[in-house]
Parts: sequence; C-alpha cells; structure tokens
Amino acid sequence: MNVLAIVAHPDDEIIGVAGTLYNHIQNGDNVKVIIFAEGKSSRCENYEDFDLNTLTDYEYETKNALNILGIYQYEFLALANNRLDSYDFLDIVKKVEKLIVSNSPDVIYTHYYKEMNNDHNILSKAVLTAARPLPGSLVKEILLFETLSSTEYALSLGESFTPNLFVDISSSINIKLEAMNAYKSELRLPPHPRSIELIKKNAELWGAKIGKKAAEAFIVSRILR
Repeated sequence: MNVLAIVAHPDDEIIGVAGTLYNHIQNGDNVKVIIFAEGKSSRCENYEDFDLNTLTDYEYETKNALNILGIYQYEFLALANNRLDSYDFLDIVKKVEKLIVSNSPDVIYTHYYKEMNNDHNILSKAVLTAARPLPGSLVKEILLFETLSSTEYALSLGESFTPNLFVDISSSINIKLEAMNAYKSELRLPPHPRSIELIKKNAELWGAKIGKKAAEAFIVSRILR
C-alpha cells in the first residue's frame, strides 16, 4: 500500500498523524511525507527578513523526526509560511496533482479544512480537489486529521473537528512523542497544545473515547471499497 501524508508545515505530520504513519510502516506499507511550506518565515516581521539559508538547519529536525518513525521518503517544498493564499489556488492544486501522479497513493492523509491556520485550510481543499474521484483515480482513502494549536482554536469561529474514524496508537504513542521531541524549534511548554505533555494527553483522551490507551482521530473524506 502506498501512503502519502500531505501537510502544510514541518511538525504537522507528527502532531496529526505520526502514530498512524508508524503503524503503516510496521505493516510494511510505503510511506512518504510532503511538506508544502517552510514553517518559519511568518515569525519575521517581513518575509524578506527571513534567511532561506537557515532552512537547512530546520530540515535536520524534519529528517530526524521522520527517521525515528522509519520514514525516509519526504519532500520539502519550502513555499512561504502562512502565505499559501498568496499563490493561485490552481497552482497549489496542480502541485498536489503532480505529487499524486508521481507517488500513486492508495491513501492520503491531510489537514482538516476548517482550522484557524489558513495554510491548513488551503492545502486540505487543494488535496480534495486534486484527488477528486475521476475515472481511473488510484486514491481509495482520504483521511483528514486535526492539528493541535490550530484545529481547536477554530472553536471560537463556530467550527469543530468531529472525527468518525479512530486509529489505535497505543503501541506507537511513545515513538510519536519521541519524533515530536526532534522538533526542538517547534515545541512549547505546557499548557500550550504544541507540547509533549499535551500531545500525549490529547492522544490518551481520544484513546479513552474508544477504550484504548491512545488514538489518533480522523474525519473520513472518502473510503472506496
């Protein structure tokens, strides 16, 4: 099985779906991660102030995090962080279409499309557009994940993440946390949701709702059987 995780920023793949991706690896599936934006430049006052040369340092975090999961295939497109709306939507869709053609995924994981982070929303809608069920499409499943520090913030906008599929990550929660710990530049202290403690508690809470030690939650966009 070919599995493709398409995410907006470095660490989204760990926060949202790392335990599930690790399960795929353990099952012998082929897993690849695509990261669209560089994840840092929005912290500068002006995009022009961001030194693109520093991305090499940050890519080490991504490489180390994914290697912990046993994932050695990834692409880092380094588009402008939190500025995906500055690109024509069609151009984002076409990038995703090329990735789908070149990787032939059976399963795609991507963001929920109603979050506080606009990059997540744009990319999610681009994936759903690019993977629309045309004749001959190879994509059998599209699953949307939450991203702590973005999904729950949208509650103030009247949006909620209501999952209808859960993956047991009881045996992979520790390796998910180990991989997240590789993203030193992204971690925050609790009670920030992007902290090791809160990521663990969130997985345990989803797990408790299905009678397991830990789980990751998804909204099913499509399952073809």
